[in-house]
Amino acid sequence: MKRKPKLDWPAVATAFAATISHGALHPGAMEPAWAEHEKAKRQRKRPPRWALAFSGGADSLALLLIFWAEGPGRWGRDFVVLHFNHRLRGRAARADELFCAKVCAALGVTFVAGRWNDAPRKASEAEARAARFDFFRREMSRRRLRLLWLAHQQDDIAETMLMRLARGSGTAGLAAPRPAQAMPDGRWHLRPLLTLKKAGIIAALRAAGATWREDATNAGDDFFRNRIRTRVLPAWIQAAAGRDALAGAALARERLEEDDSALENWLAGLAPQRADGSLDLQRLAGRPRALWRRALHRWLLAQKPAPDLSRAGFETLLAACEAGRTTRQSLDRQRLAEVRAGRLTVRRAPQRAGKVPR
Repeated sequence: MKRKPKLDWPAVATAFAATISHGALHPGAMEPAWAEHEKAKRQRKRPPRWALAFSGGADSLALLLIFWAEGPGRWGRDFVVLHFNHRLRGRAARADELFCAKVCAALGVTFVAGRWNDAPRKASEAEARAARFDFFRREMSRRRLRLLWLAHQQDDIAETMLMRLARGSGTAGLAAPRPAQAMPDGRWHLRPLLTLKKAGIIAALRAAGATWREDATNAGDDFFRNRIRTRVLPAWIQAAAGRDALAGAALARERLEEDDSALENWLAGLAPQRADGSLDLQRLAGRPRALWRRALHRWLLAQKPAPDLSRAGFETLLAACEAGRTTRQSLDRQRLAEVRAGRLTVRRAPQRAGKVPR
């Protein structure tokens, strides 16, 4: 059997970028990157290095090819490609890693692979994602990198929106995935392909002669996102009858992000969370319930560890805060939330009779 000839990946990248280039990228994702470059120029420092997540699939391959082809004269090619092997698909996962390594070697870019050595037998989608992003965070911290480029596109927007509608998410959840997402540790997650559809990316890759890896589990029904992708999304697009449903979802996401940012700025101006950790309920008096809900959510997240209140428990505490009535409500076995004298504070829960505190 004859071996397939090796692809000329630099030529593939050039051909691909001629179809989908820098001009097609989401401007909101590029703004933090340009800010980093301008800061380096002013301080006469070396341009910042970036990290790019590469699974071997079509979307992340498209991102890599664009960044490589458009690099000279724009951002350079001094970026690090990160691949995480979840080790959940045996030989196929190993083949993904080898493919990614070969593409990066052909393009002459730095490739770093991580592996999930303690992966559970039946890992959930959330667990796999957490392990992957933990690897990204650690590797970026070690290399002092602040920008991570991710390959989410318009289909991902629609999938995420449909998933989060089923869970009752608010504007913050429905505004995901964002083109530029500031992380708590000062890093940025940037998604420049949110202006592009999966079908367009695939067509352009094929025209350029590219190959990529397909994850067979994406066609299964094990995960909620897969069921949305294979069953719901195609039917939804077809039912739109002439409307561009994916572009509509992307536009709705943009509007939701605007609304979410407006609420965040309003809440920041009120500054209800005090230096002592309490929530000043008087500063929220007369404000819309959306601000009360957001302030309480932020307050709960600020507790260490953050309590895992049920939806009913959250609503009960929210109503007590709005009413301003003196209330004590359990957060967990050790802590109570107390509404009193216009403040929401945390109190230690009384020990049960017969229990000796540790």
